[in-house]
Amino acid sequence: MENRKKLLVAGFLTLIAAGIGFAVRGGLLDIWSKQYGFTMTELGQITGGGLLGFGLVILAAGAMIDFVGYKRLMIIALACHVISAVMLFAATPVFNASGKDAVYTLLYISMFIFAIGNGICEAVINPLTAAIYPEQKTHYLNILHAGWPAGLVIGGLIVFAKGMIGWEILMATFLIPVVMYGFIALKEPFPKTAAEEGAITYGGMFTKLIGPFFLILLIAHACVGYVELGTDSWINKITGKILSSASLGTALFIYTSLLMTGLRFFAGPIVHKISSLGLLLASAVIGALGLYLISIGESVPFMFFAATIYAMGKTFLWPTMLGVVGERFPQSATVAMALMGFAGMTSAGLLGGPGIGYKQDYFASQYIQENAPETFQRVKAPNENNFLFFPAITGIDGAKAGMIEDNGEAIASEVAIVGDNLGSEANKGLKTQYDWWEANKAFADEDKGPVEAATLYGSRMALLYTAIVPATMAVLYLILILCFQAPKEEGDVHLGEEAAGTEL
Repeated sequence: MENRKKLLVAGFLTLIAAGIGFAVRGGLLDIWSKQYGFTMTELGQITGGGLLGFGLVILAAGAMIDFVGYKRLMIIALACHVISAVMLFAATPVFNASGKDAVYTLLYISMFIFAIGNGICEAVINPLTAAIYPEQKTHYLNILHAGWPAGLVIGGLIVFAKGMIGWEILMATFLIPVVMYGFIALKEPFPKTAAEEGAITYGGMFTKLIGPFFLILLIAHACVGYVELGTDSWINKITGKILSSASLGTALFIYTSLLMTGLRFFAGPIVHKISSLGLLLASAVIGALGLYLISIGESVPFMFFAATIYAMGKTFLWPTMLGVVGERFPQSATVAMALMGFAGMTSAGLLGGPGIGYKQDYFASQYIQENAPETFQRVKAPNENNFLFFPAITGIDGAKAGMIEDNGEAIASEVAIVGDNLGSEANKGLKTQYDWWEANKAFADEDKGPVEAATLYGSRMALLYTAIVPATMAVLYLILILCFQAPKEEGDVHLGEEAAGTEL
């Protein structure tokens, strides 16, 4: 198509929007924790909602592409992104009026709708890119997905403005690339899918996917979602805690995202040397090593080294997985890529974000109960958190930890602003936090050290256990390499073959 560069740019912009929203949300977790009193598990559930909706919609939208078309779905995504942004501005008024549970629900729904828009875009742009660049699928899918870390970079830079500008405005900045991709989507024509052209039936698409190769790919991509997106939901906050500086954590996040953005433009030559599956195997091993190194890091130089290893490991995983699917199942691309996206995003939403949050709460609460039980009784959250079949735990209340950290300065400032209205129904949540501080501020100096130590321990252990996931992926990729050297479908190219201008 003559306009394929414009369509690629539109897809690139959708991922920039998603990346900005994701990065800014990750940078705001400490604000949400202190302002609304969320535990790490609750924050993980909010970020997880933003990924779970993503995965569910990829599956639904992927099934609809052949009936609705690329263009209409992109317009629906545009509407979802706008609605999500509008909802954010109601968060603080809702908290003041109805408390923590209400604002939790609002933020979760807003993130879910944002994820719906992202999911629709993801379902469209992957098979679209494979269709408009049929001979260079993996290369252009990696270029397309460079938009994601580019958005992370922009979002990371935006996060530096927190404290100077309301967090709602910072979060809504993703609307800028949304408007830009919306203009292209409304103006430009889109190609037809293979099913729309009659090249294959809808049922035929699914038939071609049946077999162990695609099943192993689905399991591996679920692991990719967990280790890449689930970890990235937390990595900014965790590294900031390890380095005792939120700004350094954000700088590290920006650096790794810049590295990913640049590397994704060079996937083609790398695949030509070691094959798509070889690249995936190497990436999984390097990613596991990187997570382990971050978990034990302390100094700034070592953490930048560890983060470099981690970034190199995760850079090519997601787009190269999609490239493998496009190479082996070209006629089933819309369905196959939707199923892959569903597996990755659902895993990140249900397992990655909440699971890593749960691990932080579990190890932090275990540490503080063993080393400072009296402090734990003062700072524990009012409710237990659950994750899958694991035991229920009581984490550290983020608002209480925040008041101890700044010696009550933020809460005192907020109370001074509301003045005589503190006792009103509209400020119920704020009054609850202030009453706790007044009752416990005498213990702040005693509690500060144990709370910080417990939180740091929880962060390290969460990353250490997460390193098991890419190690598992490496085993799966090795199985694929040993058992499935070449695709079996007539007319498909061999994985690992790439001549000049020919993809794999």
